[in-house]
Amino acid sequence: MYMAVAEKRGLTVSKLRGTVQTDILKEYAAQKEWVYPPEAHLRIIRDMMLYSTKHLPEWNYISVSGYHIREAGSSALQELAFTLADGFAYLDLGLEADLKVDDFAPRLSFFFNCGMDFFEEVAKFRAARRIWAQVVKEKYHARNPKSMLLRFHTQTSGASLTWQQPLNNIVRTAIEAVAAVLGGYSIIAYERL
Repeated sequence: MYMAVAEKRGLTVSKLRGTVQTDILKEYAAQKEWVYPPEAHLRIIRDMMLYSTKHLPEWNYISVSGYHIREAGSSALQELAFTLADGFAYLDLGLEADLKVDDFAPRLSFFFNCGMDFFEEVAKFRAARRIWAQVVKEKYHARNPKSMLLRFHTQTSGASLTWQQPLNNIVRTAIEAVAAVLGGYSIIAYERL
């Protein structure tokens, strides 16, 4: 639909930029909301990867989401494990479609939760970036440094907030935001990609 609107307005489709979540694996793990069975949805994601790699060089066709896994009750460690496992599954999906890892991996992005355990959250983000880089380089044989970057967005935890304590919520959110920045989230670094 996004492309149809662009075409209708006379825009160059190949210059479209944006990110969609499209992460069916987190739906099955956390949200329990889906339209198609996993195989069909993974086929749609594969087709999006193929099409976008060829025709939409600025389009990020999947944002691998740990946020929802965490809000569904996982620990920070479980969020990290499930999110990275899902990311690697999407890399496998692209490779099975005969894409080269350096042609599509740079456009995968991630979406994490940031809770109140300050040092654990900092460590989680740092570990995520390091694990992703090492596995993408060593297992998937990526050569492009952008393939090894774990581009991520983080959102402070909704589960840590209460409607009865709005002023405390401000402090909680500030602590979570600082943990994200110290863990490696940076708008400036993100936009350089």
